[in-house]
Amino acid sequence: MSTAITYPKTSDTPTSHLPFSPAVRVGDLIFVSGQASVDAEGKIVPDTFEGEFRRSVENLRKVVEAAGSDLKHVVQTRNYVRDASDVARYNELYREYFSAPFPARTTITNCLPATLRFEIECIAVALK
Repeated sequence: MSTAITYPKTSDTPTSHLPFSPAVRVGDLIFVSGQASVDAEGKIVPDTFEGEFRRSVENLRKVVEAAGSDLKHVVQTRNYVRDASDVARYNELYREYFSAPFPARTTITNCLPATLRFEIECIAVALK
């Protein structure tokens, strides 16, 4: 395993004005920062819970793929759901993107500002 630290990014990787890297790759592990419902320039795109969930996971997919992996090789996710009343729908949508055996997962509710309904971060194993 290589111990080189890289910061993979492509033109398709969502950016932010905040001080963090979308992903950090250390050897065969990829650590992805929280991805929310933002456009390519990092501007929040408000939507329904489902809309924000899908945009957030698609942003996660872009970052993971730019780093040399895919959603099937995600080994852990951390999820932030603003309203606990959305947890049932969150579990339904989550199953569309991740399948058994599922990644290890943590979900925290009632934790996001009013501007966001959902955020997700992950650790993945690199394919290349």
